[in-house]
Amino acid sequence: MNNSNINIIIPAFNEEASISKVLNDLPQQCISGVIVVDNGSTDSTAKKAAENGAIVVTEPRRGYGRACLTGIEMAKSMDPDIIVFLDGDYSDYPEQIEDVLQPIFEKKADLVIGSRTQGDAKKGALLPQARFGNWLASLLIKIFWGYTYTDLGPFRAITWEALISLKMQDTNFGWTVEMQIKALMRGLQVIEVPVSYRKRIGVSKVTGTLKGTFGAGYKILWTIFKYGFFKNT
Repeated sequence: MNNSNINIIIPAFNEEASISKVLNDLPQQCISGVIVVDNGSTDSTAKKAAENGAIVVTEPRRGYGRACLTGIEMAKSMDPDIIVFLDGDYSDYPEQIEDVLQPIFEKKADLVIGSRTQGDAKKGALLPQARFGNWLASLLIKIFWGYTYTDLGPFRAITWEALISLKMQDTNFGWTVEMQIKALMRGLQVIEVPVSYRKRIGVSKVTGTLKGTFGAGYKILWTIFKYGFFKNT
Protein backbone atom coordinates (compact mmCIF):
# COMPACT_ATOMS: atom_id res chain seq x y z
CA MET A 1 0.00 0.00 0.00
CA ASN A 2 1.17 3.53 -0.77
CA ASN A 3 2.71 5.37 2.19
CA SER A 4 0.96 8.69 1.49
CA ASN A 5 -0.76 10.55 4.32
CA ILE A 6 -4.40 10.20 3.27
CA ASN A 7 -7.15 12.05 5.09
CA ILE A 8 -10.90 11.75 4.55
CA ILE A 9 -13.30 14.69 4.78
CA ILE A 10 -16.98 13.84 5.27
CA PRO A 11 -19.51 16.70 5.34
CA ALA A 12 -22.54 15.59 7.36
CA PHE A 13 -25.91 17.09 8.16
CA ASN A 14 -28.36 14.94 10.17
CA GLU A 15 -26.77 11.63 9.19
CA GLU A 16 -27.08 9.80 12.53
CA ALA A 17 -28.58 6.74 10.82
CA SER A 18 -25.73 6.36 8.35
CA ILE A 19 -22.50 7.93 9.59
CA SER A 20 -21.45 4.90 11.64
CA LYS A 21 -21.85 2.64 8.61
CA VAL A 22 -19.73 4.96 6.48
CA LEU A 23 -16.94 5.11 9.05
CA ASN A 24 -16.97 1.38 9.73
CA ASP A 25 -16.64 0.55 6.02
CA LEU A 26 -13.55 2.71 5.49
CA PRO A 27 -10.45 0.63 4.67
CA GLN A 28 -8.38 1.60 7.70
CA GLN A 29 -5.15 0.27 6.22
CA CYS A 30 -4.99 3.04 3.62
CA ILE A 31 -6.09 6.13 5.54
CA SER A 32 -4.41 8.26 8.18
CA GLY A 33 -7.38 10.15 9.61
CA VAL A 34 -11.05 10.98 9.14
CA ILE A 35 -12.64 14.40 9.60
CA VAL A 36 -16.41 14.56 9.91
CA VAL A 37 -17.73 18.10 9.58
CA ASP A 38 -21.01 18.36 11.46
CA ASN A 39 -22.83 20.98 9.40
CA GLY A 40 -25.38 22.13 11.97
CA SER A 41 -27.00 18.76 12.64
CA THR A 42 -29.92 18.60 15.05
CA ASP A 43 -29.48 14.88 15.72
CA SER A 44 -26.65 12.77 17.14
CA THR A 45 -24.46 12.77 14.00
CA ALA A 46 -21.49 14.31 15.83
CA LYS A 47 -21.74 11.91 18.76
CA LYS A 48 -21.89 8.82 16.57
CA ALA A 49 -19.01 10.06 14.40
CA ALA A 50 -16.81 10.60 17.45
CA GLU A 51 -17.74 7.19 18.87
CA ASN A 52 -16.53 5.62 15.63
CA GLY A 53 -13.12 7.26 15.68
CA ALA A 54 -13.58 10.37 13.56
CA ILE A 55 -12.27 13.83 14.35
CA VAL A 56 -15.44 15.90 14.55
CA VAL A 57 -15.45 19.56 13.57
CA THR A 58 -18.54 21.71 14.04
CA GLU A 59 -19.54 24.09 11.24
CA PRO A 60 -22.91 25.68 12.08
CA ARG A 61 -23.04 27.70 8.86
CA ARG A 62 -25.01 25.47 6.51
CA GLY A 63 -23.73 24.57 3.07
CA TYR A 64 -21.97 21.59 1.50
CA GLY A 65 -19.08 23.67 0.23
CA ARG A 66 -18.82 25.47 3.55
CA ALA A 67 -18.47 22.15 5.35
CA CYS A 68 -15.78 21.01 2.90
CA LEU A 69 -13.85 24.26 3.37
CA THR A 70 -13.98 23.83 7.14
CA GLY A 71 -12.72 20.27 6.75
CA ILE A 72 -9.81 21.51 4.65
CA GLU A 73 -8.86 24.03 7.34
CA MET A 74 -8.79 21.20 9.89
CA ALA A 75 -6.76 18.98 7.56
CA LYS A 76 -3.96 21.55 7.34
CA SER A 77 -2.74 20.51 10.77
CA MET A 78 -2.58 16.87 9.66
CA ASP A 79 0.01 17.47 6.90
CA PRO A 80 -1.90 15.45 4.27
CA ASP A 81 -0.64 14.27 0.89
CA ILE A 82 -4.09 13.36 -0.43
CA ILE A 83 -7.63 14.31 0.55
CA VAL A 84 -10.65 12.11 -0.16
CA PHE A 85 -14.13 13.65 -0.08
CA LEU A 86 -16.96 11.27 0.74
CA ASP A 87 -20.60 11.78 1.68
CA GLY A 88 -22.00 10.70 5.01
CA ASP A 89 -25.30 9.22 3.78
CA TYR A 90 -23.94 5.75 2.87
CA SER A 91 -24.83 6.12 -0.81
CA ASP A 92 -21.16 5.73 -1.75
CA TYR A 93 -19.15 2.60 -1.05
CA PRO A 94 -16.30 3.64 1.28
CA GLU A 95 -14.43 0.41 0.59
CA GLN A 96 -13.85 1.63 -2.98
CA ILE A 97 -11.50 4.36 -1.77
CA GLU A 98 -8.52 2.34 -2.96
CA ASP A 99 -9.94 2.31 -6.51
CA VAL A 100 -10.36 6.08 -6.40
CA LEU A 101 -6.84 6.59 -5.04
CA GLN A 102 -5.05 4.26 -7.45
CA PRO A 103 -4.57 6.75 -10.35
CA ILE A 104 -2.95 9.19 -7.89
CA PHE A 105 -0.68 6.45 -6.54
CA GLU A 106 0.33 5.66 -10.11
CA LYS A 107 1.11 9.36 -10.81
CA LYS A 108 -1.55 9.41 -13.51
CA ALA A 109 -3.85 11.97 -11.87
CA ASP A 110 -4.00 14.94 -9.54
CA LEU A 111 -7.78 14.68 -9.21
CA VAL A 112 -9.89 11.52 -9.45
CA ILE A 113 -13.68 11.68 -9.71
CA GLY A 114 -15.73 8.65 -8.76
CA SER A 115 -18.21 8.33 -11.62
CA ARG A 116 -21.55 6.87 -10.62
CA THR A 117 -22.81 6.85 -14.21
CA GLN A 118 -19.89 4.67 -15.33
CA GLY A 119 -20.22 2.34 -12.35
CA ASP A 120 -22.93 0.23 -10.79
CA ALA A 121 -25.69 2.62 -9.75
CA LYS A 122 -28.39 0.60 -8.02
CA LYS A 123 -31.96 1.02 -9.20
CA GLY A 124 -33.46 4.22 -7.84
CA ALA A 125 -30.17 5.45 -6.39
CA LEU A 126 -29.36 8.08 -9.00
CA LEU A 127 -32.63 9.92 -9.56
CA PRO A 128 -33.67 11.17 -13.03
CA GLN A 129 -33.11 14.80 -12.05
CA ALA A 130 -29.57 13.96 -10.94
CA ARG A 131 -28.84 12.11 -14.18
CA PHE A 132 -30.18 15.01 -16.26
CA GLY A 133 -28.22 17.53 -14.20
CA ASN A 134 -25.01 15.54 -14.68
CA TRP A 135 -25.63 15.31 -18.42
CA LEU A 136 -26.33 19.01 -18.85
CA ALA A 137 -23.44 20.16 -16.68
CA SER A 138 -21.05 17.77 -18.43
CA LEU A 139 -22.19 19.00 -21.84
CA LEU A 140 -21.60 22.63 -20.88
CA ILE A 141 -18.16 21.85 -19.46
CA LYS A 142 -17.25 20.11 -22.71
CA ILE A 143 -18.40 23.15 -24.71
CA PHE A 144 -16.40 25.61 -22.59
CA TRP A 145 -13.30 23.55 -21.76
CA GLY A 146 -13.27 20.63 -24.18
CA TYR A 147 -13.20 17.92 -21.52
CA THR A 148 -15.87 15.26 -21.12
CA TYR A 149 -16.90 14.48 -17.57
CA THR A 150 -19.61 11.90 -16.91
CA ASP A 151 -20.49 12.84 -13.33
CA LEU A 152 -20.28 15.54 -10.65
CA GLY A 153 -20.24 12.91 -7.94
CA PRO A 154 -19.03 13.82 -4.45
CA PHE A 155 -16.74 10.78 -4.05
CA ARG A 156 -13.33 12.06 -5.14
CA ALA A 157 -9.64 12.18 -4.28
CA ILE A 158 -7.20 15.00 -4.89
CA THR A 159 -3.59 15.66 -3.97
CA TRP A 160 -3.16 18.27 -1.26
CA GLU A 161 -0.94 20.38 -3.51
CA ALA A 162 -3.58 20.40 -6.26
CA LEU A 163 -6.40 21.14 -3.82
CA ILE A 164 -4.66 24.18 -2.36
CA SER A 165 -3.83 25.45 -5.85
CA LEU A 166 -7.54 25.53 -6.75
CA LYS A 167 -8.34 28.11 -4.07
CA MET A 168 -11.83 26.71 -3.61
CA GLN A 169 -14.52 29.24 -2.73
CA ASP A 170 -18.04 27.89 -3.20
CA THR A 171 -19.97 27.37 0.02
CA ASN A 172 -22.89 25.27 -1.21
CA PHE A 173 -24.08 23.32 -4.24
CA GLY A 174 -21.47 24.62 -6.69
CA TRP A 175 -18.58 23.01 -4.83
CA THR A 176 -18.10 19.86 -6.92
CA VAL A 177 -18.41 21.55 -10.30
CA GLU A 178 -16.13 24.40 -9.19
CA MET A 179 -13.42 21.87 -8.38
CA GLN A 180 -13.81 20.08 -11.70
CA ILE A 181 -13.77 23.29 -13.73
CA LYS A 182 -10.80 24.80 -11.90
CA ALA A 183 -8.88 21.54 -12.31
CA LEU A 184 -9.20 21.95 -16.09
CA MET A 185 -8.36 25.64 -15.96
CA ARG A 186 -5.19 24.89 -13.94
CA GLY A 187 -4.16 22.09 -16.28
CA LEU A 188 -4.34 19.35 -13.67
CA GLN A 189 -4.42 15.69 -14.60
CA VAL A 190 -7.99 14.50 -14.14
CA ILE A 191 -9.32 10.95 -14.36
CA GLU A 192 -12.72 9.42 -13.70
CA VAL A 193 -13.06 5.91 -12.29
CA PRO A 194 -16.32 3.94 -12.04
CA VAL A 195 -17.81 3.63 -8.56
CA SER A 196 -20.91 1.94 -7.24
CA TYR A 197 -23.84 3.90 -5.82
CA ARG A 198 -26.87 2.88 -3.76
CA LYS A 199 -29.92 4.55 -2.30
CA ARG A 200 -28.87 6.81 0.50
CA ILE A 201 -30.13 6.35 4.04
CA GLY A 202 -32.75 9.03 4.66
CA VAL A 203 -33.97 11.73 2.29
CA SER A 204 -31.53 13.70 0.16
CA LYS A 205 -31.24 17.36 1.06
CA VAL A 206 -30.68 18.10 -2.63
CA THR A 207 -32.51 15.81 -5.06
CA GLY A 208 -34.95 14.64 -2.40
CA THR A 209 -36.87 17.92 -2.46
CA LEU A 210 -38.09 20.25 -5.21
CA LYS A 211 -36.43 23.23 -3.56
CA GLY A 212 -33.14 21.39 -3.21
CA THR A 213 -33.21 20.18 -6.80
CA PHE A 214 -33.81 23.63 -8.27
CA GLY A 215 -31.38 25.28 -5.86
CA ALA A 216 -28.58 22.89 -6.74
CA GLY A 217 -29.33 23.04 -10.47
CA TYR A 218 -29.30 26.83 -10.51
CA LYS A 219 -26.03 27.06 -8.57
CA ILE A 220 -24.27 24.47 -10.72
CA LEU A 221 -25.28 26.21 -13.95
CA TRP A 222 -24.40 29.63 -12.53
CA THR A 223 -20.95 28.35 -11.56
CA ILE A 224 -20.31 26.91 -15.03
CA PHE A 225 -21.33 30.11 -16.81
CA LYS A 226 -19.42 32.29 -14.35
CA TYR A 227 -16.13 30.54 -15.04
CA GLY A 228 -16.96 29.91 -18.70
CA PHE A 229 -17.81 33.47 -19.67
CA PHE A 230 -15.84 35.55 -17.20
CA LYS A 231 -12.88 33.24 -16.62
CA ASN A 232 -12.87 34.05 -12.92
CA THR A 233 -10.22 32.31 -10.86
